[in-house]
Formats: sequence, C-alpha cells, structure tokens
Amino acid sequence: MKIAFFSTQPYDKEYFERYNKQHEILFFEARLNEQTATLTRGCNAVCAFVNDQLNKGVLNTLNEMGVKIIAQRCAGFNNVDVVAAVENNITVVRVPVYSPHAVAEHALALIMTLNRKTHKAYNRVREGNFSLDRLTGFDLYGKTVGVIGTGKIGQCFARIMQGLGCKVVAFDIVVNKELEALGIKYLTRQEVLQQSDILSLHCPLTEQTKHVINSDTLEIMKNGAMLINTSRGALVDTMAVITALKNGKLGYLGLDVYEQEEKLFFHDLNENIITDDVLVRLLGFPNVLITSHQGFLTDEALTQIAIVTLQNITDFEEHKQLKNKVSVPAGAYK
Repeated sequence: MKIAFFSTQPYDKEYFERYNKQHEILFFEARLNEQTATLTRGCNAVCAFVNDQLNKGVLNTLNEMGVKIIAQRCAGFNNVDVVAAVENNITVVRVPVYSPHAVAEHALALIMTLNRKTHKAYNRVREGNFSLDRLTGFDLYGKTVGVIGTGKIGQCFARIMQGLGCKVVAFDIVVNKELEALGIKYLTRQEVLQQSDILSLHCPLTEQTKHVINSDTLEIMKNGAMLINTSRGALVDTMAVITALKNGKLGYLGLDVYEQEEKLFFHDLNENIITDDVLVRLLGFPNVLITSHQGFLTDEALTQIAIVTLQNITDFEEHKQLKNKVSVPAGAYK
C-alpha cells in the first residue's frame, strides 16, 4: 500500500525503513491537520501519531483523497474521531502494546530525578560547584505510591515501585487480580489521592478522565506530594497545578506530556521564543521537571511500533482479521 506518514522524526524513518518489506511510504515532517490532509492524495493509508489531528473535517478530506485505513503508531486514539472514520468507511488501527516497560521506567526516571535532583547536581559539578546545599531528597523506600490506571503500563510501574519497597495503592475501574495477589491494594480514587506521597497517572484520555487532576482533586492530595504524568497531557488541569505549585500544596511535578504540546514537542525550538506562557511559567518552578513525550523512546519500543504498525496495514491489505482495530465506543451515535 502507499502510506502517507505524518509527523515524521528521524527515528521514525530509521525504524520504519528498517522493517518495511512491501509498502511505499511517503514521509512528511508536517503534522496531519486540515491544511495538510490533501498531501494524502493517491495514498491508501495514513500513519499518524499522537498530535496529528483526525477530526471530522480531516477524515472527510482523507476519504476524498482515497484513504482507506488510518494506522496510529501509538496506543492512544483520542485524537481520532472514530465515528467520523466509520462514516467515511475508513478503518482505524493502533499499536495497543509496544513496550509498557519503556514508559513505566521513564516515570521512575522522573521520580528519581525530581527527588534526588540529579539534573541540578550534574550541572553544578560541570561548573565546578561541588556543594550539596539544597540537594536533599527523601527515601523512596516505605513511601506510598498511588497509581491511577493499571493497564499494561500501570501494571509495570506498580511492580517497579513495589520492588523499591514502596507501598503501592491503585485505582482503576477494573481490578487486576494479579496485582492484588502481589499485595497492591485497590482503593477508591479519593482514597488513592489522600494516601499517596507520589501519584502517577497511567490512564487513557477520555471524557471521564480529562482533568482528572484539577483544583478539587489536588486539594484532596497530601501536602507536598509528587505528581507524575507520562500518559496524556489533558489528564491534568495545568492552571490548577500551577496554583498548587505556587501555594506549596504540590511539592513536585514531573511531566512527559502537556495539554498544549502539539506545537512544541518533537521540535527543536531552541532558537525560537516560546510563546506558550503557561509552559514558560511551569519551567520557572525549581520543583518541576518536563520532558517532551519521550517515554516511549527506546529501541525495543520503536522496533515493536514499526513492526506492529506495518503488520496492521499488511493485514488490512490482505483482508485478514484486524486484531488491533479501533471500535466505535458504545453509545457514540446517541
């Protein structure tokens, strides 16, 4: 099939060219949106990523261009209007699991860096400053870690933190019996918020989970708690978090995702003025650490993403069963 590949980064091209055996891929650095949708003319498939826009207008254009399948090279699909896709007879597939360990380990990296301030220590030593002043952290051992969402990534993260000697509590609409058997306790969401020294988000972005962290839920949390988000930016009400940082309610914040990341992340903007005042404000806090959606960026994850995405497209072309097909949510047409 002829694939229009959007939001291309160097590592995308490297891994997809390595594992592609039969498809023709047109790589575009541009994000997919209403202005770039016509680039798909003559293509049968689109390969999209988290910040590509696949709303009704874009999907209508893709249909006109001849696109029959959208292959998300990620687990999430909240950027796709799946109802409009069905209306345009366009199939949507995704990569539900690539390397949950990659994201879970990145969440740990944010925790360790914020806690022990290794990023600050590194910069100090390089400048000849060997002082330990203001680098004091805390033992993770014995701390209560809350996990919101215990899918594949949340499960990996919970096991990692339990292995460090933390008490792990969790909230999910579905209780994982294997985690329970390991001693991980499922509580109500409010109880998890109240008890956690560290709270890590690992749930998908839905209408129910948007701004799951807001002024009300922040008020429930422990004073000085640490919040980690490696899932989706809109799980967190950024302005509410800024207020909580300013008044000391929130002690630490680690983000690998951001509500308004679309025009920022994955791009080198070091010669540009950052016009996003909210992000600039966040970067001004000494107890905030932000990475640009790199949690998935391991060799193992990139390999799996390329292999599964290409296989999804091949299966569609060969009229095979699509095990990674995205279905329309129940009640979506109501």
